[in-house]
Amino acid sequence: MSELPIIDVSPLVTGGPAKEAGKQAGNEAGNEAGKEAVAEAIGAACRDSGFFYIRGHGVPAELIDRLDAAARRFFALPDEVKNEIAMERGGRAWRGFFPVGGELTSGRPDLKEGVYFGAEEPPGPRPLHGPNLFPAQVPELRAAVLDYLDRMTEVGQAVMAGVALSLGLDEGYFRTGYTADPTILFRIFHYPPGPPDDPDTWGVGEHTDYGLLTLLLQDANGGLQVHTRSGWVEAPPLEGTFVCNIGDMLDKLTGGRYRSTPHRVRNRSGNERLSFPFFFDPGWDSEVPPLPYAPGRRWDGQVDFTGTYGEYLLAKVSKVFPELFERQT
Repeated sequence: MSELPIIDVSPLVTGGPAKEAGKQAGNEAGNEAGKEAVAEAIGAACRDSGFFYIRGHGVPAELIDRLDAAARRFFALPDEVKNEIAMERGGRAWRGFFPVGGELTSGRPDLKEGVYFGAEEPPGPRPLHGPNLFPAQVPELRAAVLDYLDRMTEVGQAVMAGVALSLGLDEGYFRTGYTADPTILFRIFHYPPGPPDDPDTWGVGEHTDYGLLTLLLQDANGGLQVHTRSGWVEAPPLEGTFVCNIGDMLDKLTGGRYRSTPHRVRNRSGNERLSFPFFFDPGWDSEVPPLPYAPGRRWDGQVDFTGTYGEYLLAKVSKVFPELFERQT
């Protein structure tokens, strides 16, 4: 088991009554009580470590199985075939495949390969937006990814409804504002087995996430570690759950009340590891001033941040693939 809390978010996802509250107070009142209880648990987790598991999310196991199987088929392909959808071919949309060592975290190459996806859109002028690249050799990956993005977008909206309630805001505060047209980014990462005795080899080095909310699906091999107040703890895979964590932008919006927490990955399982991080962030053109009550503090090395979320995100992502960024600007 994990040291991180496990929260059943079904009252937020389905609108159905919480089990005990529904029995005592009727469906409508019970559902509201269920939402409040979920929100209280989310708020406590965000203040403590910024990490928690969610269950009751409603994403079908069949979809997860399809996605996992298609991803494994893709990563089993030869490198020259995977490079047919290399990120260089995605242009300013920043979509496609990168090889082991091709992504930097905190300036150091990661021991992983992966594919970048996002909301499927026609080509346009905005960076990090546009059509996805899918491999012809694994045609089922397209449907699995696009179905997954649709389902996870609704899960993201539901969890942010809980975050809003936990802050004393209206349930729809984010859905009708910051995330009315959310920035959706999705990755599939493949970690080869790491050297078991090398303390400096990381699948992903220590970092915090940039945006509002990350929802992580991980396979059975584990490796995620979270830096809590009591030190580094494991966040092992738990069947039927996603690992949820808040990012720097929600830390900023709450003036540091909710914590964007460092985390890292080392694959010591002796097996290949797959993970599927889904990033649910403010709209590209949204400005992100702190929430009205937020006390304010130094955040991300800045006293204040002005501009749009897109400007902020592009500056961050450009450090992950600096050579690619230079070729496209």
